[in-house]
Amino acid sequence: MMFLIKKAIKKITPDFILNIYHFKLALLAAIWYGFPSRKLKVIGVTGTNGKSTTAAMLAAIFKEAGYRVALSSSINFEIAGDISKNTLSNSMPGRFAIQRLLAEAVKAKCDYAFIEVTSEGIKQHRHRFIKFIGAIFTNLTPEHIESHGNFENYRNAKLNLFKTAKGFHVISLDDENTKYFLDVPAQKRFCYTVKNAALPQGISATLVKAGDIISKKQGVGFLVNGMDFFVAIPGQFNVSNALAAICAAFLQGISLAVCERALRNFSALPGRMEKVHDLPQVFVDYAFTPNALEQVYKDLTSRKSASGKLICVLGACGGGRDKWKRPVLGEIVASYCGQIILTDEDPFDEDPQTILDMIKGGVVKKGFSAINLHEVLDRREAISRALALAGPDDIVILTGKGSESWIRLKDGKKIAWDEKTIVQELAKKLRLGQ
Repeated sequence: MMFLIKKAIKKITPDFILNIYHFKLALLAAIWYGFPSRKLKVIGVTGTNGKSTTAAMLAAIFKEAGYRVALSSSINFEIAGDISKNTLSNSMPGRFAIQRLLAEAVKAKCDYAFIEVTSEGIKQHRHRFIKFIGAIFTNLTPEHIESHGNFENYRNAKLNLFKTAKGFHVISLDDENTKYFLDVPAQKRFCYTVKNAALPQGISATLVKAGDIISKKQGVGFLVNGMDFFVAIPGQFNVSNALAAICAAFLQGISLAVCERALRNFSALPGRMEKVHDLPQVFVDYAFTPNALEQVYKDLTSRKSASGKLICVLGACGGGRDKWKRPVLGEIVASYCGQIILTDEDPFDEDPQTILDMIKGGVVKKGFSAINLHEVLDRREAISRALALAGPDDIVILTGKGSESWIRLKDGKKIAWDEKTIVQELAKKLRLGQ
């Protein structure tokens, strides 16, 4: 009932009133907790994809350097080694929650805090009254367009973090939106690239490149300034995430050797290209944007055997969110996968079948074989279908949920969910790998 009341109030309240409300709530939260960010060094990470992994890599590097750290990401919260799962509906906590986390970090005598900063969080002023010493930009592709109105507004929300964090900026050169972030003044600036991009003319920054990138079954290797690095999670996109973290570490006086040790021991995050079963190999990943989905499929395609195929389970978020991307997701999955199982992700208050029909439109547009396209609304049943279809040389990839704890339905209802556990339960039931 409370969910419905809040939804109704939000619908009828003018945007400028909501904006004032969010701003004043952010100020009140900061006052209530005594502006804790002034007693920490806070670094914000923003972008469309890679925020959680980059923030976690930062935490690992700074801990290896001997610092006490706090972390707020869509996956976990951490305060001086005390880790808890993020079970909130928001990747970036609300104003009181984020200020409380920072206050607890101060109490635990943390030196640094790393915060995953989202465009929705910025729109609602959750970043306000947090003293950021630096900001990191990973990449930018269309997301939350309905909420922001257009892509330019979405990008401007991300830029607001950089206008707030005037100490240092770490910016990827491998994104077409880079120029907008380079236009924001900073005391120090590092740029990084995995595509051997050059600094734009007239831009003053330290450039860090990754060379000799080699994808392996266990992860990915690369060179930075002549030093060998290895990260035990697959995907070239994780080299980019690692470079972002390395640049921020450089700016805080941490050596390349410390970064190498930390990243060598860095393990896969829950729900981020996480292998949850062998024979067949089954991966769980959070990817829900077209760019992230394609990167995941590209990486797994490069690692499967010639006789194997990708079996892909996916859906799309409901609630009117980014409807434009649904047929695009369909075209992408049809381009890489041998078997497709369309299913629920988080339908919210939309008709689940309508969501699947929109994705299916993109699949059909690519001329994908109808015999290899399955529609199973119940996600557990969809996963069971995928596992039953898989041979020992195939790879099953489940996207859209990652490590999320709930599937969200209409009227605020939700059901408990643990994708990894469900895969393992079903694999055991089907006697896979035995």
